[in-house]
Amino acid sequence: MIRILIADDHPVVRAGIRALLDGEADLEVVGEAPTADDAVALATAAAPDLVLMDLQFADGPRGVEATRRIRALPSAPHVLVLTNYDTDTDILSAIEAGASGYLLKDAPPDELVAAVRAAAAGESALAPVIASRLMARMRSPQVTLSARELEVLELVARGAGNAEIARRLHIADATVKSHLVHVFTKLGVASRTAAVNAARSQGMLR
Repeated sequence: MIRILIADDHPVVRAGIRALLDGEADLEVVGEAPTADDAVALATAAAPDLVLMDLQFADGPRGVEATRRIRALPSAPHVLVLTNYDTDTDILSAIEAGASGYLLKDAPPDELVAAVRAAAAGESALAPVIASRLMARMRSPQVTLSARELEVLELVARGAGNAEIARRLHIADATVKSHLVHVFTKLGVASRTAAVNAARSQGMLR
């Protein structure tokens, strides 16, 4: 039996996923988490084999941070990202954080169930469109930002200052500045606004 924790802040989404998975004899939903912090807590308390993780939550940390914390737990469960977002920022950040797979919420039910089984077994479970994006990026000579640099730049795009970015990512102010210097250098820009515009034009940010 594969034990699954659903982490998503929309009750209707959680109910729909539970209904789908409950119809499979080898899958059991052992908990639902409406926030990223709840997902981390339940990943310890409920001992699931797999966490189905959304990336955006209305309150608290994002799914990427929760994924990183869950994968650092003793006997950590695998994590399969199930989200609406498919930018390079989201994909690279999730995979670097330790996610075994990445699926979009509009995936067919049979594809989701197959991905759950694969991810729970520790296998890669990438939606075809996501796999294609990653392959294209690997083959392209375009500028590449690290997952952490993309996280910093995404928060800059939302209007966050260095202090807020440091707090949300649990890093020092000096580290934020260092990441921004690297971003500016890689993108060939000299300001935060220019960096955001350049990243968006290259499909790094939504």
